[in-house]
Amino acid sequence: MQLLAILYIGKKLYLMLKSATRRLLINYLWQMPGFNKQDTINLLRKLTIPRCWNGVKLLAGYYAGMLFNKPIQWGYPISISFEPTTSCNLRCPECPSGLRQFTRPTGMLQTDFFTRTIDEIHRELLYLIFYFQGEPYLNPDFLEMVKYAVQKKIYTATSTNAHYLTDENARKTVESGLDRLIISIDGTTQEVYQQYRIGGNIDKVIEGARNIVKWKKALNSKTPFVFFQFLVVKPNEHQIEAIKKLAKEVGVDEVRFKTAQVYDYETDPNQLIPSIDKFSRYRKNEDGTYRAKNKLANRCWKQQHSNVITWDGLVVPCCFDKDASHQLGNLQDQSFKAIWRNQQYQQFRSDLKKSRKTIDICSNCSEGVSVWKD
Repeated sequence: MQLLAILYIGKKLYLMLKSATRRLLINYLWQMPGFNKQDTINLLRKLTIPRCWNGVKLLAGYYAGMLFNKPIQWGYPISISFEPTTSCNLRCPECPSGLRQFTRPTGMLQTDFFTRTIDEIHRELLYLIFYFQGEPYLNPDFLEMVKYAVQKKIYTATSTNAHYLTDENARKTVESGLDRLIISIDGTTQEVYQQYRIGGNIDKVIEGARNIVKWKKALNSKTPFVFFQFLVVKPNEHQIEAIKKLAKEVGVDEVRFKTAQVYDYETDPNQLIPSIDKFSRYRKNEDGTYRAKNKLANRCWKQQHSNVITWDGLVVPCCFDKDASHQLGNLQDQSFKAIWRNQQYQQFRSDLKKSRKTIDICSNCSEGVSVWKD
């Protein structure tokens, strides 16, 4: 009987891992709608035997946890967001950084702390996102840190509002070896753009994008993979076709559409939820209020394979914990791998497995639904 049980569980795990492998490819090769051959090849070149083995362990732990209905954490993160700064030049209405609503301090990531952390985790780490809150280019050492991660053969990405992509910064960005550059552009005219990107200038964004495209050509570089990210909200949904046209004119690699997280989504006081249903994370009720489309299953692939490090060394579960209210450790006091296995992290995983909807940062989470749309 025990042998039959073992064989049954083994078969289940095999089928789950087979499915999980496809999921891993979707998350890290395709990542978002729109397959780019060169970007995929670039990412595949970052794979090593230790990183592949680490990925298998993460996937096995995730699906074993589903099978046995308990948190099982094997392996270390293959993706991490490292915050260059909390400072930002814009005042976007759904962003704690833009609204200056943080209770945590504002500051800049220091290079020595960054390199020390990367030295510890680079063998397992495949994908490094230089972004959490704030505008990365405000940190004067940002591109030097990118260079360091590139030397460790880690795939690097960042997201910017492009106001600081001067000709010089664009050249330095291409020279740094950055793999992916996301340019946030939520309108094609100043009137529409500034309704969400308050304090922004659409001409600067377009100029910055042109600078990057120019230097990629001048330096004969295949990186970074550059795309416009268009956050679809009610004020700009009529410009979806216009942004596609602008992307072609500027020469970026792609344009991609993202649904918006709205904090007070039930009443939507800023009138941001779009009328086009596929571009909304929320569904309208009969009484005019909204509810989240996500059903919040008691599992989370994001927290299984990734986390976030703030500029001052706090480790938090994911990008939805913008104010670092769930601090799982401090890299000023502990190593990253010790934090990944500590009691606070284990407790958070257990709480999520019991009832994800009762965790505040999970209540408006997109994990389990696609935020990227064609």
